[in-house]
Amino acid sequence: MRRSTILLAVLALAACQREQPVPAPAPEPAPAPAPVAADAPQSPAAPHTFEPAITAADLAAHIQPLASDDFEGRSPGGPGERVTTAYLKAQFERIGLEPGNGDSFFQSVPMVETRVQPGAVVSFSIKGQDIVPAYGDQVVVGSRNGQAEIAVETSELVYVGYGVIAPEYGWNDYEGLDVKGKTVVMLVNDPGFIRKDPELFKGPAMTYYGRWTYKFEEAARQGAAGALIIHETEAAAYGWEVVQNSWGGPSFDLPTSEDPDPRLPFQGWIHGDVAKQIFSAAGLDLEQQRLAADQRGFKALPLGGTAKVAFKTVIREATSDNVVALLRGSERPDEAVVFMAHWDHLGRTFSAPDGDLVFNGAVDNATGTAGVLEIAEALAAADPKPKRSILFLLPTLEESGLIGSRYFAAHPTLPLKNLVAGINMDALPVRGRSKDFAVIGYGQSNLDAILVDVLKGQDRVAVPEPTPQAGFYFRSDHFNFARVGVPALYGRGGFDLREGGVPAGQAEAADYTARRYHKTGDEFDPAWDFSGTVEDIVALHEVGRRVADAAERPQWSPDSEFRAADETRMAAN
Repeated sequence: MRRSTILLAVLALAACQREQPVPAPAPEPAPAPAPVAADAPQSPAAPHTFEPAITAADLAAHIQPLASDDFEGRSPGGPGERVTTAYLKAQFERIGLEPGNGDSFFQSVPMVETRVQPGAVVSFSIKGQDIVPAYGDQVVVGSRNGQAEIAVETSELVYVGYGVIAPEYGWNDYEGLDVKGKTVVMLVNDPGFIRKDPELFKGPAMTYYGRWTYKFEEAARQGAAGALIIHETEAAAYGWEVVQNSWGGPSFDLPTSEDPDPRLPFQGWIHGDVAKQIFSAAGLDLEQQRLAADQRGFKALPLGGTAKVAFKTVIREATSDNVVALLRGSERPDEAVVFMAHWDHLGRTFSAPDGDLVFNGAVDNATGTAGVLEIAEALAAADPKPKRSILFLLPTLEESGLIGSRYFAAHPTLPLKNLVAGINMDALPVRGRSKDFAVIGYGQSNLDAILVDVLKGQDRVAVPEPTPQAGFYFRSDHFNFARVGVPALYGRGGFDLREGGVPAGQAEAADYTARRYHKTGDEFDPAWDFSGTVEDIVALHEVGRRVADAAERPQWSPDSEFRAADETRMAAN
């Protein structure tokens, strides 16, 4: 199949960048997305000239190639990564930015890729009844321990509620329990969700204890052989198809040298219907047990049966790149505001009923990546330049557990105490202009107050996220900045559209979640309305500019759980 002009040019750039022992000289700035070889086949599309201003045309010119089949779903570690990171580097060079990691635009993130081979089997034996769910349709599993073959035989099943140990909330689902060698079964989200009890954790709003990443980490610390989360669409905030697609390809982890905490031999998800069968065979009602786990006094209980899990893996050690660029500040160049958006997505699938094999990731997250490029263009052209430096970070491996940003937070390219704020863009709406701007984790820091003032100029208001139960604050890269104490802002246009109001905004968001989120249908559409997307990016650009020029640094709110981490990083040498 003939590749596009952009693909050939960017792959040529990638070969130079990643195979030469000495970095090649930066190419001269050019108006096209990438230089084109003289003998390359000519694209029918005219070259795009980018403007200094943030525009819909510029956004589309970035999103369209990033979300094209030629970029192969932007999967880390493969051809899709090489063409993506080469494109991003070429754009930063064209804009006139400096490398953000010494003399390089890349920060190499070590990773271990694990791919489950076909033929995985998961089965349960409960009081003489055998339950064998269909792999993929009803159960998915993976492994993080680096073994080529996983064979767990007759592992006792134990229901541990939410699988949470949270001393600050007076909660311990593992109290008095020994799960070494056992398989724990648990609920998604955290205590308080089902009953919407404001006295438990944060009521309907998810905390980090509700994230699947935490649940698997805690099960490993407890010595379990495996952990299975019961999928429930409302509690997870996405359907089973998202689980299938997200777990159907390779999984990625940091090597144990970077992440020495215990790891499970296997971990995964079971469909709610399978969970009902398991609990019924055990003589239990799943719904009653969900309610029991959602109140104080819950005690874990055995399910009267065992799990058998067997699968083989292919393991590959490799690296994937964060892309980092720097605009040096005019007065305080050692301090920096960070704009970030993950470039990666899910890559390709091996089969699909409709023949569409590429997870293009147009909204998630070609939109955010394009937004960072547009802000970089605007700030680089600004006169005067920002007083603090601006670091543009495009992390890898966000879809695999925020790994790229976690690595950056542990190995920042500027001293951690010199990072004054982070502003994250992930899956920006393309549904037109909105009257509101939804802030994920509203009230965490005084960055919100700066945003509120900026939005006045757009005749808009900042509002708390409408779905706190989805746990979005813990599902994107800004979270790793917050964890180490850097005040972080994450938000996007809300549901209250200027045309159609809240019903139209909610309908569009629901349609995206049902039909495109983490599915091959997340493709670029030339009919998209970018007017609201531009307003969102302009607003975040202005917040970053104000922070860069302000005398004072942003601060966490007094009651933020991240304030202590900020104090620790500022006290460190």
